[in-house]
Amino acid sequence: MNRILFGALLLLTTGLRAQQPDFTYSPVIRTPQLFTAGNQLGYPIMRLGTGDQLELHFDDIDGNVKSYYYSVVLCNEDWTPAPVSDFDFIKGFNQIRIDNYQLSSVALTRYTHYQALLPDRNCILTHSGNYLLKVYLDADTSKLAFTRRFLVTDAKATIQSQVLPPIDYQLARTHQRLIFKVNTNAVNPSNPLDQIKVVVLQNNRWDNPLRGLKPTFYAGNSLEYNNDNELVFEGGMEWRWLDLQSFRYQSDRIQSVSYGKTSTEVIARPEGERAHLDYYLYKDLNGYFIIQTTESINPLWQTDYANVLFSYVPPGNSPYPNKDVYVLGKFNGGLLNDSSLMTFVPERGRYERRFSMKQGYYSYCYVTVGKGDPDMRPSFALTEGNHVETENDYTILVYYRALGARADELVGISRFNSLNSR
Repeated sequence: MNRILFGALLLLTTGLRAQQPDFTYSPVIRTPQLFTAGNQLGYPIMRLGTGDQLELHFDDIDGNVKSYYYSVVLCNEDWTPAPVSDFDFIKGFNQIRIDNYQLSSVALTRYTHYQALLPDRNCILTHSGNYLLKVYLDADTSKLAFTRRFLVTDAKATIQSQVLPPIDYQLARTHQRLIFKVNTNAVNPSNPLDQIKVVVLQNNRWDNPLRGLKPTFYAGNSLEYNNDNELVFEGGMEWRWLDLQSFRYQSDRIQSVSYGKTSTEVIARPEGERAHLDYYLYKDLNGYFIIQTTESINPLWQTDYANVLFSYVPPGNSPYPNKDVYVLGKFNGGLLNDSSLMTFVPERGRYERRFSMKQGYYSYCYVTVGKGDPDMRPSFALTEGNHVETENDYTILVYYRALGARADELVGISRFNSLNSR
């Protein structure tokens, strides 16, 4: 019996580990969003024990009504599922039906829009940390539609941070360096080097986080992080944008639009590399997007979809040797995989990729990844260029594991911008 139970637990853990965060599994799901209530640009963060809420939105292009449910998984700092029971982090039930939906109208593309507010009154979270939201069909977790990350914080650690130019002269004009100090008096870890973990994000991206950081100096409950070699990010350039709020009014980023009886085809203007350009500041969305329109009243179910062709023209119309090119943005989950990989078309001398996109305003960029790179570390160097002056948002996450505990707690968070923290 013990062997059978162990095998079942092993299969469950393996299945959870296979579920990739921020990934869309179902081919009929479009525009999944999870954000701070009332703010599409707000990263999904809730404070433990408060009335904070998140909004969940997504479309199903089958256009009929289905039974979608969601549940949450408590994860550790590295996004592996914590080996705990639902009762260890939830008060109530961990399967909630999404019963708020609306059929699309005034749109060529037929879809059903679903939405929900989290947390549900029957699913109250009692533990801080990383959470994976799973949306699936018919109360069957094997029919997974998509996943999204969110964070629940319990402010016990304080963080002081600053953005500075790197000390290394070779990086001083292209990269940004962070230094910060963490005070853990409220949790008072007996072994801070093992019990405290820190993750640093640039523009809330999980494709290039800084992990495994160790303090360069600590005394008591004060930990200082100022390692010149570890705490460095590429500066990048301000993000590109595409205005799809109207398919009739064509912005300067659109080359042409074809209107069919059942669909719309949009060709964005081919774009080249910006690495040779001088830096210039303009307001961008740092990879985020907003669903909105100038053509209807309610953007949730009165906006249309289009198949949008992105084209990136490399120098000399030749592919980068030993490099893959990706379109990076929140609209495709911010992932570097087959869902964002571009294909080089020799006869046109450029990389191309089509996406099904809802009317709105989008920001994105192009990055390269070395072929065969096991870490999949993206770079702006060839496509966008890097500048120390670039405006970027940074987030520092501090995790704590109590002695004997089986899950990490998110006990500190600091969010700041590179322009006003120098």
